[in-house]
Amino acid sequence: MRFLIAGAGPAGTLLACYLAGRGHQVAVYERRPDPRGKADAEGRSINLGLSARGVRALGGIGLMDRVWPLTVPMRGRAVHVPGGQTTFHPYGARDDEILHSVLRRDLVSLLIDHADARPEVSFHFGHRVVELDREAPAVQVVEEESGESSRVTADVIVGADGAFSAIRTQLHRGLRADLHQEVLDWGYKELTIPAADDGSARVRLEALHVWPGGDGLIVAHPNMDNSLTATLFLPHEGPGGFAEITDPEAFFAERFPDALPLMPDLAKEYAGNPVGHLVSIRTAPWHHRGRVVLVGDACHAVYPFYGQGMNSALEDCLVLDRCLGEHPGDPERAFAAFEQARRPHTDVLDELSRQNFVELRDRVRSPFHHLRRQADLLLARTFPGRWVPLYTMISHTTMPYADALAKARRQDAILRWAAVTAAGATALAAMRKIVRKGH
Repeated sequence: MRFLIAGAGPAGTLLACYLAGRGHQVAVYERRPDPRGKADAEGRSINLGLSARGVRALGGIGLMDRVWPLTVPMRGRAVHVPGGQTTFHPYGARDDEILHSVLRRDLVSLLIDHADARPEVSFHFGHRVVELDREAPAVQVVEEESGESSRVTADVIVGADGAFSAIRTQLHRGLRADLHQEVLDWGYKELTIPAADDGSARVRLEALHVWPGGDGLIVAHPNMDNSLTATLFLPHEGPGGFAEITDPEAFFAERFPDALPLMPDLAKEYAGNPVGHLVSIRTAPWHHRGRVVLVGDACHAVYPFYGQGMNSALEDCLVLDRCLGEHPGDPERAFAAFEQARRPHTDVLDELSRQNFVELRDRVRSPFHHLRRQADLLLARTFPGRWVPLYTMISHTTMPYADALAKARRQDAILRWAAVTAAGATALAAMRKIVRKGH
């Protein structure tokens, strides 16, 4: 079969590899230039936190041996609190329960190299998909440099073109389709914590660094060169929002004073980098008559606060490949099985990502929150395999998201029951002591 993939991001390029492995012909169209060996002109080289799901999906095409050298392990969160103190919160109960920081551009370039080496795959950079004929199926493509337009046909069109997917928009046109799109009233801007003058890291490298605050947040991922990519999250509008900041150094001196000395190029970077938007997408259907299918952010974009957006998109490719293998020659049944297998779980991931935004912004400084995480880790060490914290299930296993949440809720119920029982036993003992004294 001939597949046409719109979008050469992590999901589109990984899916091209899987499809080529099944002998399909694949043409990938991407509006941006080829990223290999070039800086990202749009400031979108956001670091990705590679976790178990992404590792398994990349391992399915034999790529992990080439991915590992591009990553920096993150063994937990380094939380920077007012006054300059830093507390470290490990991600898991075991040494291997860690995340791996990798630059988006590096991972995508590696995937493109891997796919491009296959004779079944061709890439067409600088070509924007502007129109979909879902019945043919075919797309209208415009070459960015010349403005020339052409019609390209295929047996299947894949929308891997992100949260603002043109394929999704036109797939649903005139159909009974659901779309829930929400744009967070916060945005983000990328900044850099460079290596020190002697080349060393300015802060502990093997950690995700977090500067929390109810009305602002910085998250910094480590890089191979001992720098960190810092992402500043703020409201778009209002006091302390992006629209109100005229002097970024003064703003940091007030709100993130211990981060300011780590960013010697803050003023220049702040002025030069755009403010990005944060969007979540839930939609249905994800496919049409075996001719069109959506993957990744095109059908389930989430806020980045659980670090699962890219991992979930890569996992899509693994599941879709499995469904194509289970229904050979019948893409309509394969795409229906894919959506049935994935959508309930990506809907749960959307909710978890919203909740983790509140956790990173407000709760990571809370002593109660820290004690609860320590209790979870202690129980996980005491009852290995039987007690598993929610974060561990989401980030360090490949358990489906909804199944992980259901198990976590059962564990929470056990903890609440244990707390009530302990409190009752304590109260009963106190009453018995009072009664004995009375006699």
